[in-house]
Amino acid sequence: MQRRFRSLLARRRLVIGLQVGFVVAFTAVLGYFLRDVWADALPLLREADAVYVGLALLLLASYYLLFVLGWQWILAGLGIGIGYPLALQAEMASMLAKYVPGTVWTPLARIVWLRRAGVRQTAVVVGSIALEAGLSALSGVLVFALSLVLVGGQGPEVTAPLTAFALVVGVLIHPRVFGPLARRIFRRFGGEAIPVLSYRLMLALLAFYSFTWLVGGVAVYFLVRSLGGDPGLESIPFLGGTAAVGAIVAVLSVFAPSGLGVREGSMYGLMLAVTSAPIALGVTVLNRLAITIVEALLLAAGLVAWRLGRRDPAADTP
Repeated sequence: MQRRFRSLLARRRLVIGLQVGFVVAFTAVLGYFLRDVWADALPLLREADAVYVGLALLLLASYYLLFVLGWQWILAGLGIGIGYPLALQAEMASMLAKYVPGTVWTPLARIVWLRRAGVRQTAVVVGSIALEAGLSALSGVLVFALSLVLVGGQGPEVTAPLTAFALVVGVLIHPRVFGPLARRIFRRFGGEAIPVLSYRLMLALLAFYSFTWLVGGVAVYFLVRSLGGDPGLESIPFLGGTAAVGAIVAVLSVFAPSGLGVREGSMYGLMLAVTSAPIALGVTVLNRLAITIVEALLLAAGLVAWRLGRRDPAADTP
């Protein structure tokens, strides 16, 4: 596995160059087509309500804290018990690593962080990351699909790809598929076999991650309110689903570090169903700033909690 990682890293210059070029080109095109909307969105950003922005940051932090709990839950189901501060550090480090061009840094950050803490089951850690991504994405699509009943339907150009994506992810993370597939993949890398989660635990996690997207939807709702919009409380599931679609697009767009530009473009297009164009554009900008700030602050908080608990041997055990 280490040899394979070295091979990937050896190509990093080409990958980084492609990613940087893609982000610059895509952002330039997006900025050109939205130049008139940006002229109206900028004054709204300057006058954003600080109280609503603060509430959005708190809700976003709550979303991330719950997300970390979900990963810790998955790891426990796979036989790895770690404390919450360590899980928080590893998760936030990987979240920030996604801004570094090169594609591999997001999972690698978590692997390295846990190995430094003594967790050597690399294959199991990678499997937990894959399950986390799959369950979170699938739950996000479910929340988005259910929200269309409240907000109104989207065209087949949106629903058809999401339906196909959800079906593929649902099959891949099914215990009877994920277990054999993971064993076959990691055997090629010389890694150990990984256990599978029970059906009951998978369903519980699916419900849990659906709830986290609703929390994220409340955060986006407050961002909309901060710019003067009032989409109504019934829009919260749709906004949570929109955030989920944006996150999915960010993961799939491998040539854009953290989905820069691509994530914003998808969120902007979907939010037009519940608010005006200037507010939708302003919210996408605020959302990117908010998630970056919260991820950095939570990483710092995790490091502080870890250092304060170093004298307690039980601090990093459940």
